Amino acid sequence: MKKTYKTKSMVNKIAFLGFLGLILFTASCKKYTELNPLSALSDATAFKDEASIELVMNGVYEQAAIGTYNGSSLGSGRGYPFGAASIEQAEMRGEDMVNLASFYLITYQSTYTTSSANNSNHWQNLYALINQANVLIAGVEKSAASGTITTTLANTYEGEARFLRALAHHELLIHFCKPYADGSGSQPGVPYRTTAINTPAAVQAAIAVHRGTVAEDYTNILADLDYAEANLPAKQTAGFSRATKGAAIALKTRVYLHKGDWASVLSEGAKLGATGTAPYSSTVGPYSLEASPDAPFANYTSNTESIFSIANSATSNPTVNGALANMFGSTTIKGRALIAVSPNLYNKSFWVSGDKRKTLLTQVGDDGLVYSYKYRIPGTSADWAPIIRYAEVLLNVSEAAQRSGNVVLALNLLNAVRNRSVPTADQFTSAPADLLLAILNERRVEFAGEGRRWPDLHRLALDATYGSGGIPAKLRPAQPTAASYDGVTQLANGIAAIPYADFRFLWPIPLSETNSNPTLAAEQNPGY
Repeated sequence: MKKTYKTKSMVNKIAFLGFLGLILFTASCKKYTELNPLSALSDATAFKDEASIELVMNGVYEQAAIGTYNGSSLGSGRGYPFGAASIEQAEMRGEDMVNLASFYLITYQSTYTTSSANNSNHWQNLYALINQANVLIAGVEKSAASGTITTTLANTYEGEARFLRALAHHELLIHFCKPYADGSGSQPGVPYRTTAINTPAAVQAAIAVHRGTVAEDYTNILADLDYAEANLPAKQTAGFSRATKGAAIALKTRVYLHKGDWASVLSEGAKLGATGTAPYSSTVGPYSLEASPDAPFANYTSNTESIFSIANSATSNPTVNGALANMFGSTTIKGRALIAVSPNLYNKSFWVSGDKRKTLLTQVGDDGLVYSYKYRIPGTSADWAPIIRYAEVLLNVSEAAQRSGNVVLALNLLNAVRNRSVPTADQFTSAPADLLLAILNERRVEFAGEGRRWPDLHRLALDATYGSGGIPAKLRPAQPTAASYDGVTQLANGIAAIPYADFRFLWPIPLSETNSNPTLAAEQNPGY
């Protein structure tokens, strides 16, 4: 029977569906061209042949890249959830980048509410991405059953969709839920949605789904990634802007790190060559560290280190109000200079003078402040959003090795990432007194401006030795000056820390959701 897809009015009935009218796009690895919404198509049209299914798959990636802003069209999106927003919001929840204007002030100062834009739009667009992935999975399963495409091809598409579904659910967990370390995952999770919500009956069934637990979500995330690993190719014609076997494995090293399952981080990392001694490389992919730390950003479409990135282009990007180069870039490159590198990070003793990441990946702006130079194209907003790099895999495994007692491997992996950037005189020839702290500090330097700070703060919040105990204290927007970046000074933070027990550690489930979903309205995060 021909299925009728949800109209716009039906979508508005329940907020967690987000932008349910799945937009189809034609694509190369660099751009997408808008066609028609899935709500105007039947299954027979959307999944009639391989070419049509490819358009649907590209539409799922487009949702991952651009999203919508306050329910507006994709054309006015702000990079929700992964085209820019996941990186920008994660940095603004941490302390290593400084918000300089009102644009991110709510996130930066933790004054968000159930109706504030950034946290609400992030939730809505993550679930919109999840639903689009589920629509595609249901469609390709039917196409394979009818003989329209082969089972192998259907499994490949499903693997891509499951990878994105896992990525999206994990993003929800790090903002809306307590870390796995709190009660071994027993705290409330998020609804893990695995079925397409495209009929009134599906809506009602979805409303009945409770949050479950964090542990249950991790189980589902890892099941999706196992499926993706088993069914995705090692390479895609669109390069690393499409999910691959290696991307699934790499993401598993991150997810297991958040879970505190060190043995699984080690075993997954070994699949990508993170074992033994340097030089490290992976036959899957293949992947290896670039010789220079700026290579993944100077050539963001083709390098050996990027494992998965979200493609942006001049014709398909998060727009000026969300794009990475516009937000992080100084006015020197015609960026908006809204986010600066904190002088308190820049001046830390562990970010040594002469580090290439200071000379190649930061830039002094016209105002004398230091800005990230990882994103360089504000004119067209075409910088790809880095989601996971080989450097992260090596540091994930390095931490897991140290926590497991394998000091040699931990140091070797740390040095592989660190030594390409720091002067010879500052390289570790033996393990420092606190090797784990050195690894965690290296993550702050290596991934500055890539959105990895909040995930680390989140997973380590309850760590008595290495955790921040909540949301760390931060500099006020007006505090940094050109003189602050002297390599020594640590400014007194003007914004107080927020303890883990404070309700603001978590984002609230949006009002747009709870108004339409009585199940989640009754399961709102405390304090909201």
